[in-house]
Amino acid sequence: MQRLYDFLRRHPTGVDTFWAVLLFGVGMLWYAEVSLGPGSRIAALPVILALCTTVALRRRAPEKMLVLATACGVVQLALGLEPNPADLALLLIVYNAAANASRGYSRFALAGALSATALASLRWPNENESGWQELISTIFVTIPFVLAWVLGDSMRTRRAYWAQLEERAARLEKEREAQAKVAVAAERARIARELHDVVAHNVSVMVVQADGAAYVMDASPEQARQALETISGTGRQALAEMRRLLGVLRTGEPGEESDYVPQPDVEQIDELVEQVRGAGLPVDFKVVGSPRQLPSGVELTAYRIVQEALTNTRKHGGPDVGASVRITYFDDGLGLLVEDDGRGSRREMYEDGGADGRGHGLIGMRERVGMVGGTLDAGPRPGGGFRVSALLPLKPNG
Repeated sequence: MQRLYDFLRRHPTGVDTFWAVLLFGVGMLWYAEVSLGPGSRIAALPVILALCTTVALRRRAPEKMLVLATACGVVQLALGLEPNPADLALLLIVYNAAANASRGYSRFALAGALSATALASLRWPNENESGWQELISTIFVTIPFVLAWVLGDSMRTRRAYWAQLEERAARLEKEREAQAKVAVAAERARIARELHDVVAHNVSVMVVQADGAAYVMDASPEQARQALETISGTGRQALAEMRRLLGVLRTGEPGEESDYVPQPDVEQIDELVEQVRGAGLPVDFKVVGSPRQLPSGVELTAYRIVQEALTNTRKHGGPDVGASVRITYFDDGLGLLVEDDGRGSRREMYEDGGADGRGHGLIGMRERVGMVGGTLDAGPRPGGGFRVSALLPLKPNG
């Protein structure tokens, strides 16, 4: 049935033609049985054919078919051709004009619906009815035409309403995509500024070690060798950070100054958790494995992810929410797991909010994790709450 319905919707003219042929057959039966004068019999056939044509083409050319149907009615009045079954097309044309034609033609159809029955009563009066009886009969016959126009006008209004909703939805979708692109650009610019500090720190270490190596080169070759090894390791780390930096770097606005401040690391997550607890959110914090020195970019990314997750838990988790933070040191990476048991009704805002008013929720998390070559999994927990899980490798992939 659904396939048949879809087929009929794709071929409206074919459906209308079917009803037109059926109406023409009924009109021909009337034409064969009724007794008509020579002039009326000659005119009846093209009038019936024209009325059936209006039914077949009513949706392809609604305004032209309204004019053709009106012409048929005028011919019937002028030649005295009595109403016949094909006149049912007038009822359908009134509905079609109200639903599909322009406003001017729609009003013309309404005027025709109100006057057609009265003109027919004057042209073919019923001698067996009194004046009041004929007036009441005329009103009852007019009602279906008026209802057809009202129904058609309602369909026009409904289609316009749905078209407006679709346009608004498409516009909102475009705006959402534009906002997401802006959010990604802003987050990447912020990440680039933070990584700039990380790389600057590594380069500073290299300069200090190089100066030290030059100073003890002759007196203590072993210390010089160790300093050079430190320079080598720090340089490799700085190059890795620079590669990530160049991938996300965006030029800031003219005159914009970056704030060169020490960037947070994994050890400061403990302080972050204490701050969140002080704000009224119970947090269970646990570290698994042996803490050790990590690349600066990984430490910064880990801190920001935990900060983002806890901030959104506090904002959108609802009343009596609790959270847990797990940090796991693997041989080749760092694992993060932040969960809460919130029952907030607007957790979809997680996609938009930022931890400090400058980030952008999961958009920023994905950008940060992707920058260091890690993976991120975030979404609702079974039974309620939200989970953010990330794995950050110690060395960038590729």
